[in-house]
Amino acid sequence: MKEKLLISSCLLGNNVKYNGKNNYVEGIYKLKDLYDLVIVCPEVMGGLSIPRIPSEIINDEVINKEKINVTKEFNKGKDIVLDLVKKYDIKKALLKDGSPSCGSTYIYDGTFTGKRIKSLGITSRFLKELNIKIYTENNWMELLK
Repeated sequence: MKEKLLISSCLLGNNVKYNGKNNYVEGIYKLKDLYDLVIVCPEVMGGLSIPRIPSEIINDEVINKEKINVTKEFNKGKDIVLDLVKKYDIKKALLKDGSPSCGSTYIYDGTFTGKRIKSLGITSRFLKELNIKIYTENNWMELLK
């Protein structure tokens, strides 16, 4: 039985991003040879639409560009992902960096100006607390070793 890998849906080419597009990573399907992929998008799983208004984290709350608080939806998506992690005993995740849900090395600073800060997205924070090893689109090839 293959190890399970939590993976951001957008990295596989699914059009779930806020703008209705994706973040497809060339060659990422090679991971299917080594892992059973558990495909997630916490934002969509939490009830947000595709497309949706961009959101950023401000003082531990998720606010969209129209100043609407969407923290509840982000937390709902996080909770669903955490349930999957526990159900399938997942130890590794490959998540889209920069996302207010999945960012693991940076997120955007809440000003909607494109400025990045070193921080974690809502879902990634809790995965780290569970000692889940998080990979990004920048180092995913390490999962092939």
